[in-house]
Parts: sequence; C-alpha cells; structure tokens
Amino acid sequence: MTRTKASHYLTALVMVLALMAPGGPALAEVDTVVIARQYGLHYLPLVLMESLQLIEKNAAKAGIPLKADWKEFSGGASVNEALIAGAVNLTAGGVGPLITIWDKTRGRDDVRGVGAISDMPMTLVTRDPNVKKLQDFTDNDRIALPAVKVSMQAVTLEMAAAKLYGTKDFDKFDSLTVSMAHPDATAALESGVVGVTAHFSAPPYTYSELQDPKIHKVTDSFEIYGGPATLIVLYTTNKFVVENPKVYGVILVALRESMDIINKDRRAAMKLYMAATKEKYDDKVIDEFVSDPQITYTIAPHGTLATAAFMSEIGRIKNKPASWQDLFFSPIHGELGN
Repeated sequence: MTRTKASHYLTALVMVLALMAPGGPALAEVDTVVIARQYGLHYLPLVLMESLQLIEKNAAKAGIPLKADWKEFSGGASVNEALIAGAVNLTAGGVGPLITIWDKTRGRDDVRGVGAISDMPMTLVTRDPNVKKLQDFTDNDRIALPAVKVSMQAVTLEMAAAKLYGTKDFDKFDSLTVSMAHPDATAALESGVVGVTAHFSAPPYTYSELQDPKIHKVTDSFEIYGGPATLIVLYTTNKFVVENPKVYGVILVALRESMDIINKDRRAAMKLYMAATKEKYDDKVIDEFVSDPQITYTIAPHGTLATAAFMSEIGRIKNKPASWQDLFFSPIHGELGN
C-alpha cells in the first residue's frame, strides 16, 4: 500500500473513532469479532476482508489486538437470529432482513446498518419454457431463494406482485418460494430433478445458470425497482457499537479498503473469491463479472427507503423510517445514499 493510501485509511479510522467514541469510562473491547456472511459475489468485499485479513491488518495499524472469526449462513432469517442471540457480532444480509430486524429491535438491541456492501441485480431465471414473464408462473413451479418472506429476493418478488396485482395480492408468489442457499439452488435448477424450476439468483450463479440453454431470464430486481438498488448490507447492534468503538472503526475502514481493491481490479478480486470459496467458474463467467456495468461496490446504500416504504405498506414492519439514515449508524450519514 502506498503512503498516500495508508494515510487515507488512518485518517478515516481517526474520523470514525471520533464519531463513535462514547462518553464515560472506557470498557474493554472484544479481541475477536464474529461476522456472519452468506454466498455469492454480492458478498465479495467481505470475502476479501476475510481472505486478505484486512480487519487484522488495520487493527494492527491502530494498535488494537483483534482477530476476525467468519461464519457462513444460508439466509436472512438465520443470520438475524444469530445476531440477536449474540452468536455473532455483525451480520451481512439483504436490505429486507435489515429493515425487518431494525423494526423489531427498536428500543432494545437497536440494530442498524454499518454500510452497504453491494448494488447488483438479482435475476429470476427458470428452466420452465412456458414461463416468459412473472404472470406465467403456476402452482407447479418452485422458486428457490435464500429465505422465504425475509430475504431480499423474497421482498422483491412481493414488490413485483404488488405492482402486477395490487398491494392486497403482494404475497401471490409466496407459496411458490422455497428457502435454499444459492449454490444448492443452482445445482438443483441445473439438474432439473429435485422440483426446483426457478431461482431468484445473483452473480456469479446467474452467469453460470444462463450458460445452460434450458435456462432463461424472467426478470431482475433493477427492472422491478426501476433502477439500481443495494442488495447486501452489513449490520450490527447499537450495544456492540457503543462497547466497541475502536473495533467498529477498524471494520469500517477495512470494508472501504476491500471495496477499493475490488474497484481497482475486478478480475484479480474474482480470482481471490474463487480461491477463498473453492467455487470454480470458467473464463466466460469471469469476463461477465468484470464487464458487468450494473454491479457496484459502494458503502452508500441505495433504494433502502423505497423498500422500507413497501414493507410498511404491507404491514411487514410497524415502524417506518423517515430517512435512509434512520437505518444506518452515523459514520456513513454523509454518504449520497437513499
């Protein structure tokens, strides 16, 4: 790292610590931070943070003894449960799961976002030749997604149904959905033998699936939202932030550094991803990821308020945020989010 870049990260860390430092006597901070993540290139910044040990390296620069313990989960419901139970300190999941847990923990654990992880389209694909649009799905179809009702794919599918059939029928497709981790769903869809006929997916699984001539695209989240939207966010409890301001600052700096690495060289980042996850993708898939203009890695969240408004309208949440900043901790409030 250049001296200028190193100075940039140290300056950022000082600013974060100044914002997060609580009053009163200092408490001992955790020396191991436990972070949950899921699968796919939408989690790429976190995968690189783990494989390149960016948290440990930035902690060392700040003189903090800290290790990161990474856990893999398969859906928004399970990571939220782990966070509230104290099994993990931070979790990464969709905007839908964040909004759900933000609403349920107000006044108690006060869960909010640390920052966005990625903006990228979720793509609904199927192997059913009769399904050309959403309205073509029947009771014979099964749509795999990370978690029914709470995952970002599930919420987005409900938003699409509300646009097609009206708010009262927002759950029209819910009975067709099944919870399944992305790698398992891809294998099930491509095999065509276990009942899964569609997958609401994301890169790199989408790229791989669409290479199969029997699989085709139905729609994607950018079409449903009418533009780019954040898919994945990192979030934690207010208690963790207050009790661990230095650790929190290190994590935020490491997240920004990881995004800088990806945005500088996506191809190298993809190779690091495959080495870390043991997933294998051919050159065509890698080329698609490198050149995909719809993918953005940025800490500023997008489309979060629109998602929260929909969830409030259908009664999924009781509290409606007045701004996107209500959903996130203060160090990123100056970002150009929405």
